[in-house]
Amino acid sequence: MSSVLATLFPFEATTDDLTVRVAVSFLAEQSAPANGRWFWSYHIRIENHGVRSVQLLARAWTITDGRGAVHEVRGEGVVGEMPLIAPGASYDYVSGCPLPTATGSMSGSYRMIDENGASFEIAVPTFPLVGPV
Repeated sequence: MSSVLATLFPFEATTDDLTVRVAVSFLAEQSAPANGRWFWSYHIRIENHGVRSVQLLARAWTITDGRGAVHEVRGEGVVGEMPLIAPGASYDYVSGCPLPTATGSMSGSYRMIDENGASFEIAVPTFPLVGPV
């Protein structure tokens, strides 16, 4: 099972009992390289391997384009949700990222809170954004 997950989600980071997995895809149909626009979708899976429920409250992204320009994105929840993740459960969502270059990367963190009210950060692995060669 672990090798299947590694194939489906090649980027992962574990913080305590929470694992964040990422799969990324270049979307040629939403890109317009002649107009300086490349677009990727990314699929995130957050797995709770702990004994307490946790809720995702906020996200913080660092997006770097191929020229080294950095864009910070912060906000509440993800894709309009603040999911509660029970022990042994996972939460999946898909979002997207446009860039003005054919390459770049994303990294970040999520602000979580557990059922006892303790707030903490978990890491999102750095993952590359690579367009067609």
